[in-house]
Amino acid sequence: MLPLHRHQLARLSEPGWTALLDGAWDTQARDCLTHWATHRLPLVVTRQSPDAAANGWVALGLPSPARWGRRRLALQVPHAAVLGLDEFPRLTEVLQLLPPSTRGPVRDLFGALDACHAKPRVFGSYGWQAISGLDHVRPGSDLDLSVCVDDMAHADAVAGSLQAFGTERPRLDGELLFGDGAAVAWREWSAWRAGRARAVIVKRLDGVSLQRDTAWCEHARLVEVAA
Repeated sequence: MLPLHRHQLARLSEPGWTALLDGAWDTQARDCLTHWATHRLPLVVTRQSPDAAANGWVALGLPSPARWGRRRLALQVPHAAVLGLDEFPRLTEVLQLLPPSTRGPVRDLFGALDACHAKPRVFGSYGWQAISGLDHVRPGSDLDLSVCVDDMAHADAVAGSLQAFGTERPRLDGELLFGDGAAVAWREWSAWRAGRARAVIVKRLDGVSLQRDTAWCEHARLVEVAA
């Protein structure tokens, strides 16, 4: 079984791409997939259904750029087709994609997160544009961060740094990722911890749940991901 988690990237083997391209795709989807295969670009791990996992399949996604209508392609490949697993870029690696007026606040944010021992990665439009070099970002795109946290106190510190981000555009969004694979939107975490919400939505690879107490995250431990 592959060690999968949210916002993880999967790189396919050559036979894996060949099998995927043999599917009954329409012209637009096939053109996009052919580009991805030719340039050996990664796909993203998506929600894994129990049936797929039991039968040795991995659910993946491809959020295509504007060139292919920003279509979201849902894919399934056998475990053997996954050559390796990777991660989205670090925040510092997407700095040049951001508007110049935003780069100073983003550097400050990186410094604040680094001070609380957090290493943000960028998924969403900015992450994909950094990976593919294609037109994923549009004027209203959020800056989506995934930040690993090791416990509730760490999550509070990270959420506080994110809350203090010094600019409204791009809007800062994203998730706190606990060591057991549970993830929660940092804005929802902040509201829940401040008592402005009675429950928080917790996302996992196999589904979502609504949690009212803290039992699900009290003993979570950080799982290191690839640097």
